[in-house]
Amino acid sequence: MEPSTRPAKRSSGAAKAPSEPGGSPKRGRWAPPTLPAEPALYDGPFPFYRRPAEEGRFSLDAQRRYHPDARQLRYFAPPPAARPEPPFDLRHGYRDRYVRRDEGQREGLQHLLQWVAGNRDRLRAQGDAAGRPVNADFVTWRGHLTKVLTTPYESQEGWLLAVSLFRGTLYVSEVETPVARQQREQRSDMLQELAYMGYKFEHYMCADTPDGSPDPTGVVNTNEAFCTVVRTRLGSHSLLFAGEVDCTDPRGAWPEPPACYVELKTCKELHSPAQRRSFYRHKLIKWWAQSFLPGVSRIVAGFRAPDGSVAALETFETMKIFQLIRGDRGCWKPAVCMNFCEAFLAFLKRVVTEDDPQLVHLFAWEPGSPVSCTRHRGAEHVVLPAWYVETMSGGKGLD
Repeated sequence: MEPSTRPAKRSSGAAKAPSEPGGSPKRGRWAPPTLPAEPALYDGPFPFYRRPAEEGRFSLDAQRRYHPDARQLRYFAPPPAARPEPPFDLRHGYRDRYVRRDEGQREGLQHLLQWVAGNRDRLRAQGDAAGRPVNADFVTWRGHLTKVLTTPYESQEGWLLAVSLFRGTLYVSEVETPVARQQREQRSDMLQELAYMGYKFEHYMCADTPDGSPDPTGVVNTNEAFCTVVRTRLGSHSLLFAGEVDCTDPRGAWPEPPACYVELKTCKELHSPAQRRSFYRHKLIKWWAQSFLPGVSRIVAGFRAPDGSVAALETFETMKIFQLIRGDRGCWKPAVCMNFCEAFLAFLKRVVTEDDPQLVHLFAWEPGSPVSCTRHRGAEHVVLPAWYVETMSGGKGLD
């Protein structure tokens, strides 16, 4: 699934990434491996990416409780014109109708693992010689893969990913970096209000029923979420991941999931070609990666004016975004993003070889540096909780 949808061989440029990162370790010692992230190393044909297929869905309610159903799914209900009348007021309710999720509670893979455990009978690898309880090479969140995809072009924010191998499947979970934690704890009121505006935009654009109308007067509660679980393959790597989606379009051109889903975004109003070029270079890459990975077909953006109103709406078809940036020689390339992600997944397979849920490999990346790795034992970075290990090892299932 990509601009040409055809499998392609990896380029000689991408193959320059070392096949044995970090060189050959001395006998009996573990040498810290690395993986370079420079875009030029991955500039080649687009790799094979299988069209994502929805495996399941789940919801998180107003108290952040898990439900194995689609009760939080909302329906795309846009205004009839590209310039809403009356204008959407994205600031409305910020002071008195806003319930924020506690971001200090690090959930890890918790809710995805609940879904996996609840569907373990049909996820089991049929005829798999390794006897894997989950028929996938990797289990993770879409957001973690999005960060990997954009790494070759990221110049501001690093990341930490904790990885454990359990019964033949690699589980990948993000760890908050010290810098990210400091930014979260010291976030200004202006940045918090901007975040609220994004959620408020969804309330103006979504209804609770297929034939309903939006109710923008309701409480914005960021505990609530609807998530799709998709299965796909990048090169030789089979992937099972979940991602939150904003709404489905019951009257759209693509009625089946995941193509029926619509991603909703906000951005400050663009007034010049230079501002639009910067938008394409720095913001659209993350929008594209977030939607391309799970097969979401459209992104609808609300461009906000300084007073917090929505000045205009614009739709971006995910599969056509590459056409907007193709003529900009200094812009990002979708193939580079996907080739790096494929190389990173292969890197994880080469490095994480000991099947032990208590052993965690922590992969770290900072702009301008290669991906590095350290090994840890103990509770600090454990990816898989004890209940999941017991359940997937044949113990008592979830209540």
